[in-house]
Amino acid sequence: MNTAPTVRFLDRTTPPHISTLILLAGLSALSMTVFLPSLPSMAAYFDADYRLVQLSVTVYLAANALIQVFVGPISDRYGRRPVIIAGIVVFLAATLGCVLAATIEVFLAFRILQASVITGLVLSRAAVRDMVSQDEAASMIGYVTMGMALVPMIGPAIGGALEEWFSWHANFWMLLILGFGTLWLVWRDFGETALNRSASFREQLREYPELLTARRFWGYCAASAFASGAFFAYLGGAPYVGAEVYGLSPGTLGLFFGLPALGYMLGNGISGKLSVRVGINPMIMAGTLIGTTGLAVSLALNSFGMTSPWVFFGFMAFVGIGNGMCMPNATAGMLSVRPHLAGTASGLGGAIMLAGGAALSAFAAAILVPGSGAAPLIWTMLVSSAISMVAIAYVIRRERAIVRG
Repeated sequence: MNTAPTVRFLDRTTPPHISTLILLAGLSALSMTVFLPSLPSMAAYFDADYRLVQLSVTVYLAANALIQVFVGPISDRYGRRPVIIAGIVVFLAATLGCVLAATIEVFLAFRILQASVITGLVLSRAAVRDMVSQDEAASMIGYVTMGMALVPMIGPAIGGALEEWFSWHANFWMLLILGFGTLWLVWRDFGETALNRSASFREQLREYPELLTARRFWGYCAASAFASGAFFAYLGGAPYVGAEVYGLSPGTLGLFFGLPALGYMLGNGISGKLSVRVGINPMIMAGTLIGTTGLAVSLALNSFGMTSPWVFFGFMAFVGIGNGMCMPNATAGMLSVRPHLAGTASGLGGAIMLAGGAALSAFAAAILVPGSGAAPLIWTMLVSSAISMVAIAYVIRRERAIVRG
């Protein structure tokens, strides 16, 4: 589909408004981060070891990755709208279970079920690709993810304030209220976008090799996974670098820590403005080049002893800018290789990105030891970012070969 369809807000006979897609993605991100400042209080409440309570993050991410593998194919078969509604309903029930849980084991079980909200993020991207062409999809996804980028910045601050004013339960009461609001909005506004659905799962399974053997799909996946992998490594290692290497207080670290998120918003804005005009592959290459160059300069300055919190975190903003340009365009590329399997591509690509990012985050945290400085983290991020450049270069070369026949 090369032209955007008519969209009327709160009219479910038309495709969803972009604000609905932004809220769907934002609720998924908020559920992941809002309660993080409350983990110590939750450990005391449940009389549980902190590491056990911290599993609420790990199991949630694992469940997210698993759900993304299956939710895409299901939506390709039954449509985006019913799958999103079902995911939110399960999320609401699980959130209420988290509030009422009397033991940490029960809480963790409901926390796993809460991951069903990821359907909103996965299928909002697939819905965009259903509605518009590849380059237009990159632009729309850029705006959607720019809105979503705000949530990880403000979510923990809101959650910490709610915990101080009331208790950790308030975070989940807020998620419950927002979940009901999002369900109402989806019911009223989200018209079905997957109009060309498979007649059966058997027919759909016969089409999967068409996606899984597409080398451009895996190239876009690799570009996305390794570009975001640099950022996930930052999430795993930057708190240690800020606190142990530079001696920053938690409040000051929080201010520095948000610089990549600001860069990500800027990169998303650039994608929204330029992707249609420039094309997705040049935008991905430019994004990976910006991120890789920023990390190379940071490593060089660190090697010459020219290091400080301003240098380290300042150059991390370039990683954010690069990711903001790369991610929406790489996602649009994944979804465009086989448009009739956009849901499957969105889910599988998201799962690969999340699994790879989690591994790099754990690796970055493991290699930072007393006396190591920031260099091991910068090296990890630089290698990951450089691999993303190689991946998109392969995609460009592959597309040229296809054009030549």
